[in-house]
This record gives sequence, C-alpha cells and structure tokens, in this order.
Amino acid sequence: MASRCDRVDCRMRSVHRLLLVLACGLPLAADAQDFEAERRALVREIRNDVAQTSFYIGRSKLDERVMQALATVPRHRFVPDHLQRYAYDNRPLPIGHGQTISQPFIVALMTDLLEPAADDVVLEIGTGSGYQAAVLAGLVKEVYSIEIVAPLGESARARLAALGYDNVQTRIGDGYYGWAEHAPYDAIIV
Repeated sequence: MASRCDRVDCRMRSVHRLLLVLACGLPLAADAQDFEAERRALVREIRNDVAQTSFYIGRSKLDERVMQALATVPRHRFVPDHLQRYAYDNRPLPIGHGQTISQPFIVALMTDLLEPAADDVVLEIGTGSGYQAAVLAGLVKEVYSIEIVAPLGESARARLAALGYDNVQTRIGDGYYGWAEHAPYDAIIV
C-alpha cells in the first residue's frame, strides 16, 4: 500500500509542478495581450488629442500610415523594465542619463510633419532609446540615427537589432556634425 501512495504522491507533485509552471507562464501571456491592448488605446488617445488640438497643430488628423506605425511599435521595449507599466501612457518617460523617451503624441505629430515617404532616407539627431527610429523604420527606406550619449546609443543599437529594425543604422557621435557618408537626406528629425 505504501508504494501506491508513493505513486499517488509522485503524481500529485508532478501535477503541482505543472500547475506552478502554468501559473507562472500565464501572466507573461496576459502581459503581452495587455501591451497590445494598451497600444491600441494609446493610438485612440492620440487620435482624440489630434482632433482636440487641430486648431493649434494645423491638421485634424494624422497620416494613417503614421498611426499604423505607432500601433505596431512595442514602446514598452524602449523604456526601462521598471517603467514598462507606464509605456503606453501618453507622456514622456525617463530612459536614463538625464534623457527621456518623447510623449507618443509628440512622436506622432513630428513624424506626420516629416511627411515620410517609402523611399525616403532620414537622419535622426538623438537616438535616445530608439523609439522614434523604430516608428520611422516602418515608413521610410533608411533611418540613420546619431546619439551623443554612448550608453544610450549602444543600448538602442542592440534593441533595434534585436527587434528586427534592419533599416535603422545608429552611431555614437554629435548630431551637430551630421552623418555625411549617407547624405543627402530627404528629411532630418531632431
């Protein structure tokens, strides 16, 4: 009888382990779904902000391609881990070294004002975490981005590569001097 109980105990322990693994994994899946829902909500909020500020910004809506780019870029991957829960708030967030990731409304407006075309080559001054470059990557042919703060530029380069933004090139340097090797540019964003 003891051996049967041992088998039952062993099975129960296996079931408990499986339940523990499932319980730990489910929040990760829920988080991914939450980020997607939060990204959609952010895009709706930006649309509303544009409508409410249309008198000041000179347009009642932004290019749908810009809005779609914002809807696909995972902003939570461009902020420090401890701030990811705020990634889809429509506000700037600190990214370290005295710098911030811009407010999504401002990123949307600046991108729209750039009037990006699919065959454009764009120079970005100030890579930061790489978010603006990622938004542009889905809209233009090439993005060249310069960051003066070396640790930010290095982490942005790694992040953009890991996320598959193959048409974004970064370098560490002072944007004041541009990036002559790839000039001329169709647009420059600061």
